[in-house]
Amino acid sequence: MFTHRVIPLRDVRAVDAEGTDPAPTLSPTRGSDQLGRPLRALRISVTDRCNFRCGYCMPKSVFGRDHEYLPRAAVLSFEEIERVARAFVACGVHKIRLTGGEPLLRKNLPDLVARLASLQTPEGRPVTLAMTTNGSLLRQQAQALRQAGLQRLTVSLDALDDTVFRRMNDMGIAVSAVLDGLDAARQAGFGQTTEEAIKVNMVVQRGVNDHEIVPMARHFRGSGMVLRFIEYMDVGLTNGWRLDQVAPSREVIDRLAAHFPLVPLAPTAPGETARRWGYADAQGRHAPQWGEVGVIGSVTQPFCGDCSRARLSTDGKVFTCLFGATGHDLMPWVRSPNPARPAEGDEALVKVIDELWQERSDRYSERRSAATTAETPRAEMSYLGG
Repeated sequence: MFTHRVIPLRDVRAVDAEGTDPAPTLSPTRGSDQLGRPLRALRISVTDRCNFRCGYCMPKSVFGRDHEYLPRAAVLSFEEIERVARAFVACGVHKIRLTGGEPLLRKNLPDLVARLASLQTPEGRPVTLAMTTNGSLLRQQAQALRQAGLQRLTVSLDALDDTVFRRMNDMGIAVSAVLDGLDAARQAGFGQTTEEAIKVNMVVQRGVNDHEIVPMARHFRGSGMVLRFIEYMDVGLTNGWRLDQVAPSREVIDRLAAHFPLVPLAPTAPGETARRWGYADAQGRHAPQWGEVGVIGSVTQPFCGDCSRARLSTDGKVFTCLFGATGHDLMPWVRSPNPARPAEGDEALVKVIDELWQERSDRYSERRSAATTAETPRAEMSYLGG
């Protein structure tokens, strides 16, 4: 068992014990945190299980055959996830991303997608619904997910070379399984517009797969998909993170620019994590037909100042930072002590989420140092859903 699952409860409930159950509508709340950052996005980990054992996330030496996963009773049901998500939407969230572990291992996932796809903001707009997956199971599920209402898709792929890829996932899974999943996603209708392009994420580790940067760019250039390079991060305490294995985003762009002319592009939305670069034509202008790449530099180019994301763990803990050590347990509000009046509990859930966000002051990446990376407790990425 891991200590990050033992999280102290913080009871800030404010529920009137009297009165009748009103209609189940939630009062919108729009608080910002201590640094003026609004709550706009929620990442939901639907499972702590994964069929990969990537060294930067779930190394096999720690997450081996005898690893003890969360018991079924501790895992949020689809109904409970929907309830929490609705409360977050009332607090300002307009984008929800499903993560894991590997989310496609969660049984009947399209049912959850359909539930979340029906959510609307207080202004009456539908939420944006996305998912991050390793893609190895997409062939079987892409069509059902699309039909259920999933709009955006991000697929993790750390190498095209099959030997490198098998070594990195440490389960002998071939790169062809992920590429086949990407094909299935396109056939199902994902990535039909520039705004909803399929994204492919590559975590870059110096000396491990950094030689795959240019081959990956060459493969996806002009494909209609957006390739993004992510700096190797010190999430959790089990991945053996070392600063000398970080390939800085600036270096990645320099490597790419030696082969392809690039031009910087403006962010598509406030708080966007990736810095965008477009492939350029002979006149130095962005050539849309060739697409773009992105770099996510949490280590060398922190973006804490614009971070508007919260994370919900598989067992109902809210984390206000990817590098958090402990979360805030929502189970006392999710599994209401007064099921006869669920709307009463829903309003309390909105209140506690809003208060948690208003107290937020996280900016770990801006404060990162040798001392913090060595000594600061951090929950595992497989638990939080990076």
